[in-house]
Amino acid sequence: MARYGAEEFTPPDGLLLLLLREGEPVAGGAYRRHHEERTAEVKRMWTAAGHRRQGLGRRVLAELETAAREAGYRRVFLTTGPRQPEAKGLYLAAGYTPLFDPDAPPQDRPLPFEKDLPHPRPSHPRPSHPQDLAAAAAGKAPSR
Repeated sequence: MARYGAEEFTPPDGLLLLLLREGEPVAGGAYRRHHEERTAEVKRMWTAAGHRRQGLGRRVLAELETAAREAGYRRVFLTTGPRQPEAKGLYLAAGYTPLFDPDAPPQDRPLPFEKDLPHPRPSHPRPSHPQDLAAAAAGKAPSR
């Protein structure tokens, strides 16, 4: 991460996340603002060798997506290396769209992915008409 300034990974535009086990980092990742204003770029996803195959990468990715959504991002972009088939599998399983042909022979260049981050739906539908707003405020059902 020395390639980027620390301020790129601090709120409100970014986040650095570490999962700790008994005080020791076992997995992590970060995001920063991408070139497009509403797009977060995930960087430096990792899991310590002795802690792989426990779902920690999925957990880090899900937490980064949630934090990015809450920060106002609507899309996530990331790249992984062609020699990291586990990462490629993780991103495909997490619903990322490959921006390359996943069936093409491996090439020595980064593999880009993207994913939309839809707004979470409110638990209660919001009234859209003034009389419904008044009824909701009074604890009554809409008049329709």
